[in-house]
Amino acid sequence: MARTADPHRRAELLDQIVDYLAEHGLSTLSMRPLATHLGKSTRVLTHHFADKEALLSATMERLDERHRAWLRSLPGWSGADSVGTIVRRTWDWQAREENLPVARLIHEIEGLAAAGKLAGHVPRLLADRSEFVAGLLRERGVPEADALRISTLANSAYTGLQIDFLTTGDRERVEAALDQLCALVDEWVDAARAPG
Repeated sequence: MARTADPHRRAELLDQIVDYLAEHGLSTLSMRPLATHLGKSTRVLTHHFADKEALLSATMERLDERHRAWLRSLPGWSGADSVGTIVRRTWDWQAREENLPVARLIHEIEGLAAAGKLAGHVPRLLADRSEFVAGLLRERGVPEADALRISTLANSAYTGLQIDFLTTGDRERVEAALDQLCALVDEWVDAARAPG
């Protein structure tokens, strides 16, 4: 009889796989090199994941969980800080040298998804991110009708700025534009909360 996979061990393995993908990228993912890097046999991987597709789905779900937990742990997320301030803190955290590999991985996933190469695997990280930020806006008093629109616009602008920074390395120019985006987001939030 086959042994049941240990959920705790599987979670540890998923964290290691996310870290591996942040370093090596997703487009060339292969079970054998992954197993070798982890110091495991491919049998260990197939014990926890039926195949590469199952591993990919579980890994993207874990990346999404980690990313949302990181964002929620930023100072001010659950407080009274303005949304623009939180956007800037998010940037400062994601733009740290040690966090850039995850940012690059997320953008690689976006590119693969846009090219139709992740059929059936578009993670919540991409599909629900506007709703995730809209929740923050609703907590700040933005009406339902405006929250998703503002969130979609802010997320799209933020993503574009991050890609610009990652491709050009021009931090000063991009962060000047980011500061303007943060000010605009706060203006949009204030206008949406204004009575009548």
